[in-house]
Amino acid sequence: MWRPSISNCVWSTLLLAIFVQQTLAQRTPTISYITQEQIKDIGGTVEFDCSVQYAKEYNVLFLKTDSDPVFLSTGSTLVIKDSRFSLRYDPNSSTYKLQIKDIQETDAGTYTCQVVISTVHKVSAEVKLSVRRPPVISDNSTQSVVASEGSEVQMECYASGYPTPTITWRRENNAILPTDSATYVGNTLRIKSVKKEDRGTYYCVADNGVSKGDRRNINVEVEFAPVITVPRPRLGQALQYDMDLECHIEAYPPPAIVWTKDDIQLANNQHYSISHFATADEYTDSTLRVITVEKRQYGDYVCKATNRFGEAEARVNLFETIIPVCPPACGQAYIAGAEDVSATSFALVGILAALLFAR
Repeated sequence: MWRPSISNCVWSTLLLAIFVQQTLAQRTPTISYITQEQIKDIGGTVEFDCSVQYAKEYNVLFLKTDSDPVFLSTGSTLVIKDSRFSLRYDPNSSTYKLQIKDIQETDAGTYTCQVVISTVHKVSAEVKLSVRRPPVISDNSTQSVVASEGSEVQMECYASGYPTPTITWRRENNAILPTDSATYVGNTLRIKSVKKEDRGTYYCVADNGVSKGDRRNINVEVEFAPVITVPRPRLGQALQYDMDLECHIEAYPPPAIVWTKDDIQLANNQHYSISHFATADEYTDSTLRVITVEKRQYGDYVCKATNRFGEAEARVNLFETIIPVCPPACGQAYIAGAEDVSATSFALVGILAALLFAR
């Protein structure tokens, strides 16, 4: 009959110890599955699955591990006191299921499933939750710009939201941008040498496909020297009738406007009436009314505009005519009294008849 020797017993014990050690090593807790990254809408529902192996004797935790970690559950017990959170354990698959209902923006972040083996040994797996949020343009975006003509202008627009919003630039009434296109995509819109034609309202539009997006209006003011245009450089009017001389001024900041004749500045009195009408920040219409024109009032008048960027002037010539020009002479009778009015009317008729017969 065969009997094992002492040496054989020693080898068997060693082999058994190695087998037990390997078996124990193989049974160290592991996380076999964790839900992949989730992207959800506000108000929606999400569920995180964490499947573990060889973890019956260990604590399995769910945490929200952002800058300040928050414990959500331990084992099959929910720790957080929030009715939107629930926890289930499926023993068949050794899976812990953490569910969040009515998702809020603050729920976004990293969630960690963790098996605590010892104070220095933990097994962890992470899943990220991203919550779709509509764009909101940041306060540090440009709100308005005032620049001198020829200088460089830079407008910036930033927005929060998820997915990351796209920033698109437009101009009011779909006018062409200084980039020679109707739209421009990017956080920064640069104008290397701004012109007065570049002034106006610019739109910064943030969009990420969530809701209708966000928009900011940015007003761009360009400072420039005055530019004067005269709609009627030569005007005729008969004696004793009023006449309006006009000039249109384009300038920013708004300029000081004066009218002169023979280098003498004119003012409101019984002979002249000056009025300015601002149609916009950069546009002003100026009218000089010559009241009951006299011989000495015929000649050249100068409309002059000045601001800190320069000055401009334009001339209007007033000459004498026989027949009153309408307007502003329509229905005007300067000389009082019915007899004088009738006399003036007969005189005009006589002049017209003479002109007809002369033909």
